[in-house]
Amino acid sequence: MVPSRSPRPGLGVVAAILIAVLALAACSSPSAPPVPAQSSGSSASPVATRPSSASPATNAPSGSSAPSGAPVADCPPSGAATALTGAGATFPAPLYTRWFADYNNACRIQINYQAIGSGGGISQHINKTIDFGASDGILTQAQFDAAPGTIMIPMTAGAEAIVVNIPGVSRGQLKLTPDSLSGIFLGDITKWNDPRIASANAGVSLPNQDIIVVHRSDGSGTTFIFTDYLSKVSPAWQQRVGSGTSVNWPTGLGGEQNAGVAGQVQQLPGAIGYVELAYAMQNNMTWASMQNAGGQFLEPSIEGTTVAMRGVTLPDNMQVMLTNSNDSAAYPIAGFTWILVYEDQTNKAKAQSLTHFLWWALHGGQKNSPELLYAPLSPEAVAKAEALVRMIKVDGQPALQ
Repeated sequence: MVPSRSPRPGLGVVAAILIAVLALAACSSPSAPPVPAQSSGSSASPVATRPSSASPATNAPSGSSAPSGAPVADCPPSGAATALTGAGATFPAPLYTRWFADYNNACRIQINYQAIGSGGGISQHINKTIDFGASDGILTQAQFDAAPGTIMIPMTAGAEAIVVNIPGVSRGQLKLTPDSLSGIFLGDITKWNDPRIASANAGVSLPNQDIIVVHRSDGSGTTFIFTDYLSKVSPAWQQRVGSGTSVNWPTGLGGEQNAGVAGQVQQLPGAIGYVELAYAMQNNMTWASMQNAGGQFLEPSIEGTTVAMRGVTLPDNMQVMLTNSNDSAAYPIAGFTWILVYEDQTNKAKAQSLTHFLWWALHGGQKNSPELLYAPLSPEAVAKAEALVRMIKVDGQPALQ
């Protein structure tokens, strides 16, 4: 009698066992992440020392989430451009300088920015001589027509200080109403002890001194914010002067950029001007308290700017001014500042670097804003700005990957 044999396992069983063994081995042996392929068709050469896309930027958590939930790396992929150029607003220049340095340290992308004023930035954006422009003012319809497809992406918000040089008057001590401020810049109020100023300044010794008005001489978004405010609070200003990056000033001396205005106010007793808050603070300048729409006198501050930002309805295109908010805690002369980009990009390498930088600035970069006297964007503003960055395309495809 032949002994019986156990049945031989089928080939399917053997294959299943073999697959399970291989899978277990793969899980127990970590492997290095693949090196990204370099695009031979890119117009810019990748830098070998650039951190991988998984490396966090200096001020940002790695992989901020997009609205769809997909992570976005701080640094662009291999093959992206290693240099970008921009020009425009002086208003955000202190913050932008910090951002560009931090982003270069993290991602090895050098951003050359010329703070020439919003008017110059808009002109260069229209002429397409830079990769991005910067403005504190909303483009006019004629400017949009000259630069079709322009997207305005808000980056931060800031306050403008009304700076003065009045002997014996300390910071925040002088109180100015909308009527007195507009009267000064219209040239209707010419002495510091004018009753229209003195009525709001009981107990303050105001001299019988000529007022010297100092304004921007260059095309300026800072001027746009200031004249937008005056146009809202003064029918006379709206009718006689209006708002814009450049206006026909009824009186005063011109200074180039924020630094030029600050310098003239400091040098001329009796002078008054308007500059971004960071410039006023850095130069230890005296500023006035401004009466807002709620009747409160407030000094320029991050807190007052933040309240002004919350006090407006934000449109999807984010083209909105923050001046003269109805909130009693809002500082009245504040505004967004925007980066100007074209929705349809022609250079893939530059588009990748630009969109990744913008995404980083909207997330990790916001933490720098308060220390440099700017107000971080609200969560609602960030969400709308994200959607605008997502609109940027190259060859019909999203530039941000």
